[in-house]
Amino acid sequence: MARITEKRLFLLDMDGTIYLDHTLFPGTIPFLEAVKGRGGRYLFLTNNSSKSVDAYVEKLGGMGIRAVREDFLTSVDALIADLAGRPPFKLCYAFGTESFQSQLRAAGVPVTSRLDDGVDCLLMGFDTELTFQKLEDACILLNRGVDFIATNPDWVCPTWYGSVPDCGSVCEMLYRATGRRPRVIGKPQPAMARLALERTGFPAEAALMVGDRLYTDIASGVNAGIDTAFVLSGEGTRADLEGGGACPTWVFEDIAALHRAWAGEE
Repeated sequence: MARITEKRLFLLDMDGTIYLDHTLFPGTIPFLEAVKGRGGRYLFLTNNSSKSVDAYVEKLGGMGIRAVREDFLTSVDALIADLAGRPPFKLCYAFGTESFQSQLRAAGVPVTSRLDDGVDCLLMGFDTELTFQKLEDACILLNRGVDFIATNPDWVCPTWYGSVPDCGSVCEMLYRATGRRPRVIGKPQPAMARLALERTGFPAEAALMVGDRLYTDIASGVNAGIDTAFVLSGEGTRADLEGGGACPTWVFEDIAALHRAWAGEE
């Protein structure tokens, strides 16, 4: 394990880690500026497949963070990379937002949002445009035996008023109805972290996965063989550490506390 002061690549979860809904945590910008000032690099990694990278660039810009597309990796990026590395499906039912469908279509994935006899795969994302029709279509397809792939297993997505059901909750609902579970692509799987190392050229020992969930963010880092920092500013709590799940390398109250430790102030 490298010392935290030696880290140069930071793989940052977003909601609950650097902001909550539309409120930026006070320590975020000083930390990002310090990373760049010391010649490091950060990437924003999110399991949220409901928005495009362009939407995230705009959102962070509205909070005062100047970002470009190359600063992001999403579960949709990981899904597209996964699909490119396997025999192609004839037609995929894209269970998600219009943005989710557009991203897949732009990458050359054959997708539809309608029930069709030619569908041989159900691609599931976090759907903020959920309808009962989509749930019914998914049940029909799963009972037919089509492949089932999900972008992420998150139970909830945090908001300013609490939480809403995320992709994992909807997948659980479909499991109760059909007995089928998906193959998951995003965190906690290592694909996103490994893709980040590949794109940036940093070795694993220089990287740090930072997030507020043990079962996705921290587990992804552990599965990818990189160190992790669990922050308590979002969904996760200290009580979660006693649950026997993924064990983080370090635990911090928030991004500001991580910054102080990385700067050698604690």
